[in-house]
Amino acid sequence: MKNIIYCILSILILLMIILGYKAYKEAIEFEKATTQIVSYQNPKDQAKLQLSKMAKSIFGNLYDDKKSIQLDKLKQQQQDNMLKSQVYTLFFILIIITILISFFFIDVKDFTLFGSISAMITLIYGLITPILMVTIHKDIQYLGDIVLSFESKGVIGSIIKLFHNGDIVVALVIFLFSVIIPITKVSSLIFISIVQNNNLSHKIVKFFKIIGKWSMVDVFVVAVFLVYLTTNKGDVTKAQIEVGLYFFLSYVIVSMLVSISADKMLEKIKE
Repeated sequence: MKNIIYCILSILILLMIILGYKAYKEAIEFEKATTQIVSYQNPKDQAKLQLSKMAKSIFGNLYDDKKSIQLDKLKQQQQDNMLKSQVYTLFFILIIITILISFFFIDVKDFTLFGSISAMITLIYGLITPILMVTIHKDIQYLGDIVLSFESKGVIGSIIKLFHNGDIVVALVIFLFSVIIPITKVSSLIFISIVQNNNLSHKIVKFFKIIGKWSMVDVFVVAVFLVYLTTNKGDVTKAQIEVGLYFFLSYVIVSMLVSISADKMLEKIKE
């Protein structure tokens, strides 16, 4: 029975990788489609679109409004990409929940191993997938909605941009608490679950517990990260959450639960 459960968990881990990649790919396509749509929302192109709409209303089917047709296609593609990325992410999260439920059917050591691997996968996708899309726009009479600024970034992309902009302190804080500490923590969990009977595993218990104390800092960093990106002096700021945020928050939850499991496992070893 246990062997069957382990096979199922292995398949679920593989499905996590596939679904996570599909969600990431669709999120990137959504970002590209949105960027193309935004490129139409400058004063010059908006003026052309308004003139095209006027000509269409006057001449009807005699006038072929190519730009509006192309823009409508882009908007449909954008919606399709967004929907697909959300669906893939939903299935990804359902798999995580299934893996967490396995706690009641397998040993603590094995649960820690599978849980740690799933946490690492979730963390990687959380770091590379876009988290937030921020658009600053203004409604101008006769032209419509004009986009003044557009940004769509994930954690890694934002850290790189902060470095380039000279915000080194903010970049280092986000890099430390969102990349270095989480990767170190999950790597420690995987290591402990594999070599728990090794003397080295006992030596890193103290270090593991110190790292574990930073679990809630991940949540704090995400909150600060979002506030930092959405704070702008533009006329109207619109912030749209992307699927990368769900990956990252899922990692926070999974890593906390697996940390508890690993702690119990280490206590049994000491006994």
